[in-house]
Amino acid sequence: METYTFLRQLADSWFLLAMFIFFIGVVIWVFRPGSSKTYRDTANVVFRNEDKPAASKEADS
Repeated sequence: METYTFLRQLADSWFLLAMFIFFIGVVIWVFRPGSSKTYRDTANVVFRNEDKPAASKEADS
C-alpha cells in the first residue's frame, strides 16, 4: 500500500473519530455543573475593585 493512501485512510477514519471524541470532551468540560461559578467569576474580573468609572481629562477641563 502506498504511504499517501494509508495516511489518507487513517485521516478519514481514525483521526476523524479522535477529533470528534476530543470535541465532545471539550463540550462536556465547558458545560460541566461546577464550571458556571468559574466562568461567571472570569467574566466579571474587569469589574473587580471598581467603585466608579475613571474621570477623563477632558471632563476635568
